[in-house]
Amino acid sequence: MERRRYRRILWFFARVLIAAAWWDIFLPAVGLRRLSARGRSQRYRRAAAAFRQLAVQMGGVLIKVGQFLSARLDVLPPEIIQELADLQDEVQPEDFTEIRRVAESELQAPLEERYAWFDPQPIAAASIGQVHAARLRVMDEHGQRELPVVVKVQRPRIEAVVKVDLSALRVVAGWVHRYRPLRKHVNLPALLEEFSQSLFEEIQYLHEGKNAETFAAHFADRADVRVPQVYWSHTTQRVLTLEDVRGIKITDYAAIEAAGIPRSEVAVRLFNTYLQQIFEDRFFHADPHPGNLFIQPGPLPADGSPRPWTLVFVDFGMVGTISPNVLDGLREGLFAVVTRDGARVVKAYQILGVLLPNADLELLEQANNRVFERFWGKTSPEILEMKSEEALQFMQEFSGLLYEMPFQLPENFILLGRCLAILSGICTGLDAEFNIWTSVAPYGEKLMRSEGGQNWKTWISEAGKILQTAVGLPMRADALISRLEQGKLEVRTPDLRAQLARLERSQRRTAAAVVFAAFLLTAAQLYLAGSLLLAGLAAGGALTALIALLLFP
Repeated sequence: MERRRYRRILWFFARVLIAAAWWDIFLPAVGLRRLSARGRSQRYRRAAAAFRQLAVQMGGVLIKVGQFLSARLDVLPPEIIQELADLQDEVQPEDFTEIRRVAESELQAPLEERYAWFDPQPIAAASIGQVHAARLRVMDEHGQRELPVVVKVQRPRIEAVVKVDLSALRVVAGWVHRYRPLRKHVNLPALLEEFSQSLFEEIQYLHEGKNAETFAAHFADRADVRVPQVYWSHTTQRVLTLEDVRGIKITDYAAIEAAGIPRSEVAVRLFNTYLQQIFEDRFFHADPHPGNLFIQPGPLPADGSPRPWTLVFVDFGMVGTISPNVLDGLREGLFAVVTRDGARVVKAYQILGVLLPNADLELLEQANNRVFERFWGKTSPEILEMKSEEALQFMQEFSGLLYEMPFQLPENFILLGRCLAILSGICTGLDAEFNIWTSVAPYGEKLMRSEGGQNWKTWISEAGKILQTAVGLPMRADALISRLEQGKLEVRTPDLRAQLARLERSQRRTAAAVVFAAFLLTAAQLYLAGSLLLAGLAAGGALTALIALLLFP
């Protein structure tokens, strides 16, 4: 069974990659760019739809992979993103007989002994496990009573399925990693290893229980945020028993409005909780999809004041931590947004390590400043309503920068990037006028005031840099005049160098394509003439030229 599953995954991706190499790499390289562009969107959608169908059928890791890919705007075309955007981790439920066997084996007793009631119909069925409603007997000062709980039980053989899927995906990542333009921006094998680590943590329910308690401790002083209690007496590595805290699903807009809760208020509170998680706690809930977020309305006040409500987080199998270096970069980026400073954005990129070595920093700074000028303060609908001529003008102005894309994705960004992409979609869905600029600005200003008042070393460091620059200006000016007098002044032209580099690459690709075509035609003629040995040699030359064309653009 595992071997057949492994081969099926490899065969699917092999077909997709071969088709992509033919249409999007080989045909443009031999001068058939228009033919390649024809029907490209439909090809991408068909490939994404086929993957989506495969993921739903097979479950396991593939649904998680699809959800991750749906957030990769930096790597995948928008047609694929759109097709995978609604992929939910919902598959056919496991037979209850198997679920009972796993649960009773873990709890070492029949379900009827451990729970007062256990619903055989699952609330939700996901790729790793499924959730059942139950009631738990507890003893307290009021005597014995029954508490509503939810019980997560892993699917049988899930660890073996995860290992098989990840093994196949490592092979696929190795294939894709050979393509140099993509390898320059993202280290797929390294990303897959980080993804694998987070996935193995997700199937350890003891780990998830500890994550829930850590998250609850961080929000212990927030009555407007709730986390379910873990019942450790009924929790093992493969069974997790939690307090039942279900409420209104965060995407059930009609129910939220019927409860008298402003959707815009929900978006702001959700967004602010993540600002705290990332910038203060350095520990964040990394899977904020709609099934993991609920709203619990409070009692209606008699005086007509706004109805209180609580934001509920569930499912802590996937969490992320922020390293000190990443935190420094994110804070610098936050300050850059608050002050609308393109230079600080570039500095944040450098701290985070997302820039390629040959990135044109000055052009990046100009592009960031232009983004602030044109998009600051605009909501998503306002941005979408902007004239296409303005977007085209921006693309033309920074065409060299957009063509080269001087960014690379660090390995430790996989969870944070996916989390922020999902969070953005939820906030915009709750409030179409949600303005990330005005939402983040107050928090950034508060953080700057906090750091400015407490960290006097920061101000001394900044003053020292300014003083050092001022002292060095006369010497630098004198050196500049000397080089000018000696005729040794060099003017750097990043755009010109980039254009020359692209021209050289184009010439190399054209030459390789001509060699490939020549060898291929020769092989065909020799084969038709009956010279099989010479035809084989010519075919080998064509294959060598094709490999050079695909792998060394």
